[in-house]
Amino acid sequence: MEATMKKSILAFALILSLGTALNAQLRSTHYEIIVPAGNPDGAAYSGEMEQRFAAYNKVFCFNPALLSTPLRVRVFTNKAEYDSYVTSKLGNPRPGAVYIHYQEPANRELVIHRGSDEEKRLVPHQAFVQFLRAFISNPPVWIREGFAVYFNTLEYDRTRGTLVYEENLNWLETVKRLTISPESILQAGPSVPNIQAASWSLVSFFMAGKTNDYYRALTDSFILLSPSATAEENTQGVYKRLILFNSIAELNRDYQEYIAGKKTFIELIEEGQKAYGSKNFAAAGDLFRRAAELKNTHYASYYYLGLLAYEEKKYDDAEALYRKAFDYGAERALIQYARGVNAAAAGKKAEAIGFLEDASAADSVRYKARADELINKLR
Repeated sequence: MEATMKKSILAFALILSLGTALNAQLRSTHYEIIVPAGNPDGAAYSGEMEQRFAAYNKVFCFNPALLSTPLRVRVFTNKAEYDSYVTSKLGNPRPGAVYIHYQEPANRELVIHRGSDEEKRLVPHQAFVQFLRAFISNPPVWIREGFAVYFNTLEYDRTRGTLVYEENLNWLETVKRLTISPESILQAGPSVPNIQAASWSLVSFFMAGKTNDYYRALTDSFILLSPSATAEENTQGVYKRLILFNSIAELNRDYQEYIAGKKTFIELIEEGQKAYGSKNFAAAGDLFRRAAELKNTHYASYYYLGLLAYEEKKYDDAEALYRKAFDYGAERALIQYARGVNAAAAGKKAEAIGFLEDASAADSVRYKARADELINKLR
């Protein structure tokens, strides 16, 4: 029997050592990253997670010294291995990425399927939940869900090694259809319908004015979050703090005004087009600039701002904006025709002809006749 036990211990030790050899571990200030041995992604994930930690904690101001263990991130590149591991922990697979929470901090981990279609969408969400629950095991639902959505568009650019934020308005149209008050969101449980949308709307409201009283009340309330409290206890603690210096009536009024005045990217572009069509160029410019702030890598706002610059005879500005729109994926024929018209107005005939010929070649059905007519005038 003793010999059998020794064999079992040796076999377990061999399996453990083989498993360790198959993985590489990287330690950073707040994270432990586990990747397949020989995989070069460990440093990138380490850099990404540390930047995310800093971005989150700029709002929450938790004391990192309270962490008893680093936050673990386990990365798989093989789908079958990822699914098998997650299923062994949760009973069924989860796509892309999932944070697995245990009472014991040392067992908690964010598990990622590197290269999956869902990774880019789910990692920001799950990484925030991991951060929050590392400090507050049972946070209020609206804080957990609302900030997870708020930070969901905080994306990591691996080429530059930096985080890029674009405001997340995916739930705005849903929120505008809801009849909901800040008070009900502040006390909401997980079973409330549209809890993600409602929670995001309140977080967006609080975060919109980094210098106003609402933002200050929000961040002050985080002090009352307790690692040992239940979700209900933390919910009520934050609720009482927030309404201590803000009347419910005023909070509801200001929240409703904020949501009513919030516009999606599409709404801003469409309203800008209407203003442009009515020759209200000042209003159009304001709307297109707001659209550019929401989606600074979308071509549409730069194209229309280029049209406005052309109307104001700012031909160099128009050219720069058209080129930016082109770089962000605008249709070649559309942009080259606009650049041709702009160059012609600026007296740059050779450049204008080149742009117009390119537009004609890119889409002869829509642009050849117009481009040829203008080219003939220039010649």
